[in-house]
Amino acid sequence: MERPFVRAARGRKLILGMVHLKPLPGSPRYGGDSLVEISRAARADADRILEAGFDGYVLENFGDSPFFKGAVPPHVVAAMTRIALDLPLDGVLAGVNVLRNDARGALAIAAACGLHMVRVNVHTGASVTDQGIIEGEAADTTRERAIIAPGVSILADVDVKHASPLARDFDIRNAACEAVERGLADALIVTGKATGSSASSADLKAVREAVPGAVLLVGSGVTAATVKEALRFADGVIVGTWIKTHGRVDEPVDLARARELAVEARR
Repeated sequence: MERPFVRAARGRKLILGMVHLKPLPGSPRYGGDSLVEISRAARADADRILEAGFDGYVLENFGDSPFFKGAVPPHVVAAMTRIALDLPLDGVLAGVNVLRNDARGALAIAAACGLHMVRVNVHTGASVTDQGIIEGEAADTTRERAIIAPGVSILADVDVKHASPLARDFDIRNAACEAVERGLADALIVTGKATGSSASSADLKAVREAVPGAVLLVGSGVTAATVKEALRFADGVIVGTWIKTHGRVDEPVDLARARELAVEARR
Protein backbone atom coordinates (compact mmCIF):
# COMPACT_ATOMS: atom_id res chain seq x y z
CA MET A 1 0.00 0.00 0.00
CA GLU A 2 1.15 3.55 -0.70
CA ARG A 3 0.84 5.49 2.53
CA PRO A 4 -0.17 9.18 2.61
CA PHE A 5 3.33 10.45 3.40
CA VAL A 6 4.86 8.51 0.51
CA ARG A 7 2.12 9.74 -1.82
CA ALA A 8 2.86 13.32 -0.84
CA ALA A 9 6.60 12.84 -1.39
CA ARG A 10 5.96 11.43 -4.85
CA GLY A 11 3.99 14.53 -5.76
CA ARG A 12 6.34 17.32 -4.65
CA LYS A 13 9.53 18.15 -2.81
CA LEU A 14 8.74 18.19 0.91
CA ILE A 15 9.97 20.63 3.55
CA LEU A 16 9.50 19.51 7.15
CA GLY A 17 10.49 21.39 10.30
CA MET A 18 11.46 20.02 13.68
CA VAL A 19 9.36 20.82 16.76
CA HIS A 20 11.90 20.25 19.52
CA LEU A 21 10.20 19.82 22.88
CA LYS A 22 11.53 21.39 26.05
CA PRO A 23 12.56 18.85 28.73
CA LEU A 24 9.53 16.88 29.83
CA PRO A 25 8.62 16.13 33.45
CA GLY A 26 10.86 13.39 34.79
CA SER A 27 13.84 14.14 32.54
CA PRO A 28 17.14 15.34 34.09
CA ARG A 29 16.94 18.80 32.50
CA TYR A 30 13.29 19.41 33.39
CA GLY A 31 12.91 23.01 34.53
CA GLY A 32 9.48 22.93 36.12
CA ASP A 33 7.34 24.07 33.17
CA SER A 34 3.87 22.58 33.14
CA LEU A 35 2.79 20.42 30.22
CA VAL A 36 0.53 23.29 29.19
CA GLU A 37 3.53 25.64 28.96
CA ILE A 38 5.63 23.07 27.10
CA SER A 39 2.75 22.46 24.72
CA ARG A 40 2.28 26.19 24.07
CA ALA A 41 5.94 26.54 23.10
CA ALA A 42 5.65 23.53 20.79
CA ARG A 43 2.48 24.95 19.22
CA ALA A 44 4.20 28.29 18.61
CA ASP A 45 7.07 26.53 16.80
CA ALA A 46 4.68 24.40 14.74
CA ASP A 47 2.60 27.44 13.79
CA ARG A 48 5.70 29.34 12.61
CA ILE A 49 6.90 26.35 10.61
CA LEU A 50 3.59 26.08 8.81
CA GLU A 51 3.16 29.84 8.37
CA ALA A 52 6.57 29.90 6.68
CA GLY A 53 5.28 27.52 4.02
CA PHE A 54 6.58 24.16 5.22
CA ASP A 55 4.59 21.02 4.45
CA GLY A 56 4.64 19.76 8.00
CA TYR A 57 6.73 18.98 11.06
CA VAL A 58 8.20 16.22 13.21
CA LEU A 59 7.64 16.37 16.97
CA GLU A 60 10.61 15.19 19.05
CA ASN A 61 11.49 14.96 22.76
CA PHE A 62 14.79 16.73 22.06
CA GLY A 63 15.10 18.19 25.55
CA ASP A 64 15.06 14.83 27.32
CA SER A 65 18.78 14.01 27.02
CA PRO A 66 20.45 11.84 28.10
CA PHE A 67 18.10 9.56 26.21
CA PHE A 68 16.94 6.03 26.86
CA LYS A 69 18.27 3.83 24.08
CA GLY A 70 15.01 1.92 23.72
CA ALA A 71 11.58 2.19 25.28
CA VAL A 72 10.91 5.40 27.21
CA PRO A 73 8.79 5.46 30.40
CA PRO A 74 5.02 5.47 29.79
CA HIS A 75 4.69 9.04 31.10
CA VAL A 76 6.86 10.30 28.21
CA VAL A 77 4.59 8.70 25.62
CA ALA A 78 1.57 10.09 27.47
CA ALA A 79 3.03 13.60 27.60
CA MET A 80 4.00 13.57 23.92
CA THR A 81 0.54 12.34 22.97
CA ARG A 82 -1.02 15.16 24.98
CA ILE A 83 1.22 17.71 23.23
CA ALA A 84 0.75 16.22 19.75
CA LEU A 85 -3.00 16.67 20.07
CA ASP A 86 -2.43 20.40 20.70
CA LEU A 87 -0.53 20.87 17.44
CA PRO A 88 -2.01 21.56 13.97
CA LEU A 89 -3.04 18.30 12.34
CA ASP A 90 -5.47 19.14 9.55
CA GLY A 91 -4.01 19.46 6.07
CA VAL A 92 -0.38 19.08 7.15
CA LEU A 93 2.14 16.24 7.33
CA ALA A 94 2.76 15.51 10.99
CA GLY A 95 5.19 13.03 12.48
CA VAL A 96 6.95 12.06 15.70
CA ASN A 97 10.33 10.78 16.84
CA VAL A 98 10.70 9.36 20.35
CA LEU A 99 14.40 9.56 21.18
CA ARG A 100 16.54 7.70 21.16
CA ASN A 101 14.91 4.77 19.43
CA ASP A 102 11.44 4.03 20.81
CA ALA A 103 9.68 3.09 17.59
CA ARG A 104 6.77 1.44 19.40
CA GLY A 105 6.21 4.52 21.53
CA ALA A 106 6.25 6.68 18.40
CA LEU A 107 3.76 4.39 16.67
CA ALA A 108 1.46 4.57 19.71
CA ILE A 109 1.51 8.38 19.57
CA ALA A 110 0.96 8.38 15.82
CA ALA A 111 -1.96 5.97 16.11
CA ALA A 112 -3.62 7.97 18.89
CA CYS A 113 -3.18 11.35 17.20
CA GLY A 114 -3.62 10.53 13.53
CA LEU A 115 -0.04 11.37 12.53
CA HIS A 116 1.43 10.43 9.17
CA MET A 117 4.91 9.20 10.00
CA VAL A 118 7.40 8.12 12.64
CA ARG A 119 11.15 8.58 12.48
CA VAL A 120 13.24 5.64 13.64
CA ASN A 121 16.93 6.37 14.20
CA VAL A 122 18.07 2.73 14.04
CA HIS A 123 15.52 0.63 12.14
CA THR A 124 17.83 -2.06 10.78
CA GLY A 125 21.41 -2.97 11.66
CA ALA A 126 23.12 -1.77 14.82
CA SER A 127 24.93 1.39 15.91
CA VAL A 128 27.31 2.34 18.69
CA THR A 129 25.95 5.49 20.33
CA ASP A 130 26.32 7.51 23.52
CA GLN A 131 23.45 5.38 24.84
CA GLY A 132 25.37 2.18 24.09
CA ILE A 133 24.72 -0.31 21.30
CA ILE A 134 21.32 0.19 19.68
CA GLU A 135 19.95 -2.60 17.53
CA GLY A 136 17.25 -2.15 14.94
CA GLU A 137 13.92 -3.80 15.65
CA ALA A 138 12.31 -3.72 12.22
CA ALA A 139 10.52 -7.03 12.81
CA ASP A 140 8.74 -5.74 15.92
CA THR A 141 8.14 -2.24 14.53
CA THR A 142 6.54 -3.33 11.27
CA ARG A 143 4.30 -5.85 13.02
CA GLU A 144 3.21 -3.28 15.60
CA ARG A 145 2.45 -0.85 12.80
CA ALA A 146 0.30 -3.43 11.00
CA ILE A 147 -1.80 -3.78 14.14
CA ILE A 148 -2.26 -0.19 15.36
CA ALA A 149 -1.22 2.23 12.60
CA PRO A 150 -1.11 0.65 9.12
CA GLY A 151 -1.22 4.00 7.35
CA VAL A 152 1.80 5.45 9.18
CA SER A 153 5.09 5.68 7.26
CA ILE A 154 8.40 4.63 8.78
CA LEU A 155 11.20 7.13 8.10
CA ALA A 156 14.45 5.29 8.77
CA ASP A 157 17.88 6.86 9.20
CA VAL A 158 20.48 5.06 7.09
CA ASP A 159 23.51 6.06 9.19
CA VAL A 160 22.11 8.06 12.07
CA LYS A 161 23.96 11.03 13.54
CA HIS A 162 25.75 10.86 16.90
CA ALA A 163 26.52 7.19 16.18
CA SER A 164 28.82 4.81 14.36
CA PRO A 165 27.65 1.68 12.54
CA LEU A 166 28.63 -1.48 14.35
CA ALA A 167 29.48 -3.29 11.10
CA ARG A 168 33.19 -3.15 10.32
CA ASP A 169 32.57 -3.19 6.55
CA PHE A 170 29.64 -0.75 6.64
CA ASP A 171 28.52 0.45 3.23
CA ILE A 172 25.79 3.09 3.13
CA ARG A 173 24.44 1.68 -0.13
CA ASN A 174 23.96 -1.77 1.35
CA ALA A 175 22.46 -0.26 4.51
CA ALA A 176 19.95 1.69 2.44
CA CYS A 177 18.91 -1.39 0.50
CA GLU A 178 18.49 -3.40 3.68
CA ALA A 179 16.36 -0.73 5.34
CA VAL A 180 13.96 -0.64 2.38
CA GLU A 181 13.98 -4.19 1.07
CA ARG A 182 14.29 -6.14 4.32
CA GLY A 183 13.21 -3.55 6.91
CA LEU A 184 10.27 -2.25 4.82
CA ALA A 185 11.07 1.40 5.56
CA ASP A 186 8.88 3.81 3.59
CA ALA A 187 11.53 6.54 3.40
CA LEU A 188 15.24 6.92 4.10
CA ILE A 189 16.97 9.75 5.94
CA VAL A 190 20.59 10.74 5.34
CA THR A 191 22.25 13.03 7.90
CA GLY A 192 25.59 14.47 8.87
CA LYS A 193 27.53 13.18 11.85
CA ALA A 194 25.89 15.44 14.45
CA THR A 195 22.91 17.74 15.01
CA GLY A 196 23.15 20.63 12.56
CA SER A 197 25.97 19.10 10.50
CA SER A 198 25.54 18.75 6.74
CA ALA A 199 24.89 15.46 5.02
CA SER A 200 27.53 14.36 2.55
CA SER A 201 26.63 14.81 -1.12
CA ALA A 202 28.48 11.56 -1.77
CA ASP A 203 26.26 9.74 0.74
CA LEU A 204 23.11 11.23 -0.78
CA LYS A 205 24.19 10.25 -4.28
CA ALA A 206 25.13 6.73 -3.15
CA VAL A 207 21.78 6.14 -1.44
CA ARG A 208 19.85 7.54 -4.37
CA GLU A 209 21.68 5.24 -6.78
CA ALA A 210 21.27 2.21 -4.50
CA VAL A 211 17.50 2.58 -4.05
CA PRO A 212 16.33 4.91 -6.84
CA GLY A 213 12.66 4.24 -6.15
CA ALA A 214 12.76 5.01 -2.42
CA VAL A 215 11.71 8.30 -0.86
CA LEU A 216 14.90 10.05 0.29
CA LEU A 217 15.13 12.86 2.84
CA VAL A 218 18.04 14.97 4.09
CA GLY A 219 17.81 15.05 7.88
CA SER A 220 20.43 17.49 9.16
CA GLY A 221 22.51 20.52 8.26
CA VAL A 222 20.13 22.02 5.69
CA THR A 223 20.24 25.83 5.39
CA ALA A 224 18.72 28.39 3.05
CA ALA A 225 22.00 28.34 1.13
CA THR A 226 22.11 24.54 0.75
CA VAL A 227 18.49 23.48 0.46
CA LYS A 228 18.36 23.59 -3.33
CA GLU A 229 21.46 21.41 -3.60
CA ALA A 230 19.99 18.95 -1.10
CA LEU A 231 16.79 18.72 -3.12
CA ARG A 232 18.76 17.84 -6.25
CA PHE A 233 19.20 14.37 -4.79
CA ALA A 234 16.44 14.16 -2.21
CA ASP A 235 12.64 14.20 -2.21
CA GLY A 236 12.54 16.37 0.88
CA VAL A 237 14.37 17.87 3.83
CA ILE A 238 13.87 17.90 7.59
CA VAL A 239 15.18 21.13 9.10
CA GLY A 240 15.69 21.91 12.77
CA THR A 241 18.71 23.93 13.80
CA TRP A 242 18.92 26.49 10.99
CA ILE A 243 15.34 27.76 11.32
CA LYS A 244 15.82 28.55 15.03
CA THR A 245 16.63 32.07 16.28
CA HIS A 246 20.32 32.79 15.50
CA GLY A 247 20.56 29.22 14.20
CA ARG A 248 20.77 27.88 17.76
CA VAL A 249 19.05 24.55 18.34
CA ASP A 250 17.89 25.51 21.86
CA GLU A 251 16.04 28.63 20.63
CA PRO A 252 12.46 28.89 19.28
CA VAL A 253 11.73 28.76 15.56
CA ASP A 254 12.42 32.07 13.80
CA LEU A 255 9.64 32.80 11.29
CA ALA A 256 11.85 34.95 9.06
CA ARG A 257 14.56 32.28 8.80
CA ALA A 258 11.98 29.57 8.15
CA ARG A 259 10.40 31.66 5.39
CA GLU A 260 13.79 32.30 3.82
CA LEU A 261 14.49 28.59 3.64
CA ALA A 262 11.04 27.80 2.26
CA VAL A 263 11.40 30.43 -0.47
CA GLU A 264 14.78 29.04 -1.53
CA ALA A 265 13.43 25.50 -1.56
CA ARG A 266 10.41 26.40 -3.70
CA ARG A 267 12.62 28.06 -6.29
